[in-house]
Amino acid sequence: MTSSRPNLGRAAHAGRTWTATLAASLILVAVSACNEQKAAAPVPLPPPEVSVVKVKSQPIPYVRDLPGRVAPMRIAEVRSRVSGLVTKRLFEQGSAVHEGDILYKIDPAPYQVDLASAEATLAKTEAALVLASQQAERLETLLARNTASQAQYDTAYAGKKQAEAEVAGAKATRDRAKLNLSWTDVRAPISGRIGRALLTEGTLIESGTTGVLATIQQLDPIYVDITQSVGELNKLRRDFASGELDRLSHDAANVHLIMDDGALYGSAGRLLFSDVTADPSTGQVTLRVLIPNPHDELFPGMYVRARIKQGIDVDAIAVPQQSIQRTNDGKSEVWIVKADGRVMLQPVEVGPVVDGNWVIRDGLEPGQTVVVEGFQKIVAGMEVTTHGWKTEEPAGDKPHDADASDKDSAGADVPAQPVAQAR
Repeated sequence: MTSSRPNLGRAAHAGRTWTATLAASLILVAVSACNEQKAAAPVPLPPPEVSVVKVKSQPIPYVRDLPGRVAPMRIAEVRSRVSGLVTKRLFEQGSAVHEGDILYKIDPAPYQVDLASAEATLAKTEAALVLASQQAERLETLLARNTASQAQYDTAYAGKKQAEAEVAGAKATRDRAKLNLSWTDVRAPISGRIGRALLTEGTLIESGTTGVLATIQQLDPIYVDITQSVGELNKLRRDFASGELDRLSHDAANVHLIMDDGALYGSAGRLLFSDVTADPSTGQVTLRVLIPNPHDELFPGMYVRARIKQGIDVDAIAVPQQSIQRTNDGKSEVWIVKADGRVMLQPVEVGPVVDGNWVIRDGLEPGQTVVVEGFQKIVAGMEVTTHGWKTEEPAGDKPHDADASDKDSAGADVPAQPVAQAR
């Protein structure tokens, strides 16, 4: 009995130790499981940030880029009006000449002789007129005294009238001889820039059959003839009639030229008129623009592109180009931020690009918020954080525009941006 009690005590102590160890193990397992659950729980991310613009209506010009050719305002071919030998050229090829400047000299000797002969003939007829006048006066006196017949007086009076006619004819011949002599100085018919000499000294020319001696072109101001399809022009007229577009003033400088290197020409031009006849082969109408050319930068025959402002949409909506997304079938859409801060895709109909912005014809209303940057971070229905889109104006000189006030009001709030890539 005495030996069994210690054994029982040791067994009870061992049981309590095992129970405590098991409880500690269970607690450690529970704590580890909680830690693993906490580590596995996802950390909520903040809403992505996107750059946005607030849509507003504003006056925007209706602008088209059209091809064109430069043409001189005035062009004149220098030709000789008399025949003869070219003795001298008095102009510098490629220089500026003024109306009335002598360009060529033709040998005047034959025409000087003709003039002298005509003056001699005139003197002869004037002497004959004096004799006929005296004869008619004498017979008039004798007729009054009844010492001469009426027939004699009539003959003398008719001789006087014939002598007067011969004097008039001789004067006309003399004047013609003077003109021919003056035409031996071939003068510039207009002011402008003269081209190369097409004939040299020593050439014998024939009046009416000889070709052009030189060509003069007036280049300041200068014309630019641009072409536009009949369909576009008719649609523009319908928009004017419906009130969708407002007309520009007739004296507005509404055309800028884009040179072949992509640079803008320094002065703005004014649209003069559109032709009344369409080209049957192309279906296009010619529009003529008058533009300053003080530094002779534009040459006849030169190809340019004309950026022409043809009207004003007074309540247009425009968004930056990169805000426009494209669907698989090529349709346009934009991301907009709703009032609850979530984004959605909105289909839109786009018009032309004006000052680097797409004009929206349908699908947006003033006051809506359009996403410009951050598309890769959003999906439809996602909540986003917005901040205003900022851009820098591209550096560079802008062309002088006499219609600057109209241009500022139409495009000041529409910054230029590069073309957005399709989604």
